Amino acid sequence: MTQRLRLMAVHAHPDDESSKGAATMARYVREGAEVLVVTCTGGERGDVLNPKLDRPDVWENIAEIRRAEMAAARDILGVDQAWLGFVDSGWVEGYTHDDPSGLPEGCFARVPVEEAAAPLVKLIREFRPQVLLTYDEEGGYPHPDHIQTHLVSMAAIEAAADPARYPDFGPAFEVPKVYYHISFTKVKFTALHEAMEAAGLESPYGERLNDDWVGDKSPRITTRVPCGEYFELRDDALRAHATQIDPDGPWFRAPLTVQRAAWPTEDYQLVRSTVATAIPEDDLFAGVRAPAVADR
Repeated sequence: MTQRLRLMAVHAHPDDESSKGAATMARYVREGAEVLVVTCTGGERGDVLNPKLDRPDVWENIAEIRRAEMAAARDILGVDQAWLGFVDSGWVEGYTHDDPSGLPEGCFARVPVEEAAAPLVKLIREFRPQVLLTYDEEGGYPHPDHIQTHLVSMAAIEAAADPARYPDFGPAFEVPKVYYHISFTKVKFTALHEAMEAAGLESPYGERLNDDWVGDKSPRITTRVPCGEYFELRDDALRAHATQIDPDGPWFRAPLTVQRAAWPTEDYQLVRSTVATAIPEDDLFAGVRAPAVADR
């Protein structure tokens, strides 16, 4: 018998799971793995980014609508999902975790990290993932809830492995492999931009390539997971978050055939591992999968 593979992905808001790592999760689900998305907040303070839905009735019911959107995306990807139950902090320009001034009282980013980590410790011990995905120390980008998600994830990983902490949450469990999403890199945008131009198409990536790429995280990639055949499911899940994505916007302007040819992977940085693996990887479960047993 082989062990069931289990992957946990910790995200700040509903819709983050569909814009970061969705095709990877869809692939592993269809290969038989259990995948649990943990959503830290309800996205209550998120903007309505789809101009077709920028209406008073949507704004008035945004929390309820975003829960329904999350349910639809979850079903498309085939993942399980759990809410941590914290309240969205909203966007604050120039935010740093050392200065929470300007954030609403009671929001996720103002909750002490150890307190916010507790429900995630419980989920880790219950689900016992061999792989956990989360954000890097900058949150991927400096949204207060994304930075808090990083801090909470790393604190929960440490605490879940310590039998002296949270003894009421079940037996201690050490997550074998921990990864950061490395989603938006100059090398990826360049490849997609050049592929669009080679196909004679207007590229949505050119303007982004003019940005200041100081601190580009391309060199941090350790693991590229081939998942191009699941890009359509990724996009369907993202469109399910209808308040958060314009279906006619730049996200969907590059044909999937171009994307699959130019960059058919989702990319990660392995930051902790208790199992032997070789870098670069093409599988988040490298070193975890039980070796094949020869016929006797």
